[in-house]
Amino acid sequence: MAIFPFLKSYEELQSELLCLGLDLPFSDDYSVLAEPLSFCYRNKKLTLPNRFVVQPMEGFDSGLNGEPTELGFRRYERFAGGGAGLIWFEATAVLPEARSNSQQFWLNEKSVDRFAALEEKTRSTAKKRFGHEIVSVLQLTHSGRYSKPVHGVRSPVIAQHSGVLDAAHQIPADYPLITDEELDRLQDAYVTAAKWAAKCGFDGVDIKSCHGYLLNELLGAYTRDGKYGGSFENRTRFLRETLIQIRDEVPTIFITSRLSVYDAVKYPWGFGVDRENYKKWDLTESKQLVAILREIGVPLLDITIGNPYFNPHFNRPYAKPIRGGIAYEEHPLIGVARFVNIVREIQQSQPDLPMVGAGTAWLRHLVPKVAAGIVKNGWASLFGQGRNSFAYPDSPYDILHQGEMNLKQVCLACSGCTDLMRAESSTGCVVRDRDYYRLP
Repeated sequence: MAIFPFLKSYEELQSELLCLGLDLPFSDDYSVLAEPLSFCYRNKKLTLPNRFVVQPMEGFDSGLNGEPTELGFRRYERFAGGGAGLIWFEATAVLPEARSNSQQFWLNEKSVDRFAALEEKTRSTAKKRFGHEIVSVLQLTHSGRYSKPVHGVRSPVIAQHSGVLDAAHQIPADYPLITDEELDRLQDAYVTAAKWAAKCGFDGVDIKSCHGYLLNELLGAYTRDGKYGGSFENRTRFLRETLIQIRDEVPTIFITSRLSVYDAVKYPWGFGVDRENYKKWDLTESKQLVAILREIGVPLLDITIGNPYFNPHFNRPYAKPIRGGIAYEEHPLIGVARFVNIVREIQQSQPDLPMVGAGTAWLRHLVPKVAAGIVKNGWASLFGQGRNSFAYPDSPYDILHQGEMNLKQVCLACSGCTDLMRAESSTGCVVRDRDYYRLP
């Protein structure tokens, strides 16, 4: 296993980038991260108080009916108290069978009041501490081939058979695909969940289309027959039609997506990949889809890549793999630069459509200048943190008011939070928040 030591200074980081032939932006002007950002949806104007985003990170701590528990409330109070202007609430199942974990959030008629209380508490926490109004987005999901609604029991729902992922996840060749009729009905489940999200007070809903889950798999379903597979029009149908339905039926809430633009899975089973070499990206279709989403009325996007169950070093470069995981012989800095540069290419294809960039946690305390460089140079409009939000929810405040991140609080990219996820435990930082989260 190759060992890649963390870099101590920006000078070391720049030197390593030069040696590896990589490009990351830098800026000493942190004020760009404090700038508000406004966008319009229909006739409503929303303004983010700054450029920081808490990315959707599942805590897997719901109650019996999928409702947020006190541990979930604690988590979001910490996020809001850290100063980020956009809180992107975690993956929330639209059906009980759509959950990836028996304790994943699930929005339904029995949990809706608790979700409303969580949104209000998060909003009021930010208002009380900073005097600003956050923007809140609820991520709606179907876990697809990673569905596990009963503890310890896998219940995959797949859109196509994959010559890569089926073998990796022990799915037999005769395993049934979700039908077109079932997908038609699933669109209605998303619309219903969006109506509940609006009732809860969320500003937006994210139709999650990333990381190998069902809607992301549909984008790369080249081998699927029927109206949801094969052609670009068919493969993007579910996402397009669902967003349009919500736009038309739930006018008080804006529509968006956390969108995987590059799966890094061999063609014809992965989206956004070079057909000859899946380790290279081809963003032609990804850019085409982003342009269509903008036409539909999506006012901002959260861009990501990879599949955390299959190639986690693509979407969260780490210092240490999960227990029993593969130690990839790739310098994590290659993964950071790949993620950042892919987001740049997508953002610059639609420069007036705000997009969230991320993937920098491995840089630890060196994040701030890169975050400022990303925004200042137009590589992304917003800067998102996932693992660092678990470990160091106050990092936006510290960057803006102290001009740095505390080395003793940053995410160590140790994969401990992912180990908890895989163990089907409530999830958080096992290093910085060990009183609440411990590895079994």
